[in-house]
Amino acid sequence: MRWPSPFRDRRKSVELQLTPMIDCVFLLMIYFIWSASFAVAEKMLPSELTAASKSASGNANVPPPPAADFDDIVVRIEWTPAGPAWKVNDVPSASLAELRATLATIADIKRDAPIILDADPDVPLGDVIDVFDLSRVVGFAKVQFAASVGE
Repeated sequence: MRWPSPFRDRRKSVELQLTPMIDCVFLLMIYFIWSASFAVAEKMLPSELTAASKSASGNANVPPPPAADFDDIVVRIEWTPAGPAWKVNDVPSASLAELRATLATIADIKRDAPIILDADPDVPLGDVIDVFDLSRVVGFAKVQFAASVGE
């Protein structure tokens, strides 16, 4: 049997407030997940030194690989009395099939190089769209249009 106590009835029940602690845990978890996604594994970094040491011990007549970065590819479309004329970096192409072969060769070297379509104002839109579609079919993802400034 318990003896009645005046202090026992005055005590309030203790409640644990877990909501702020759960919020802190979730914020910390989001921070660590977000910061861990930027970490790059060291084994995935490119190493020019190891590639150069292997090729130096091999045959000296082997040409070096193409440069990783090169200028933008500018496809200029001009309108002539015979129809459209195409130039890839000032090298003329006789037909749309030859233009496709030139762009396919460039795509084999570097597919993520940007293609810039520079069409004369009097070139019909259909011919410009043909070159745009051709660039996308060959495999280029970055196809841009040149814009004239001023005038």
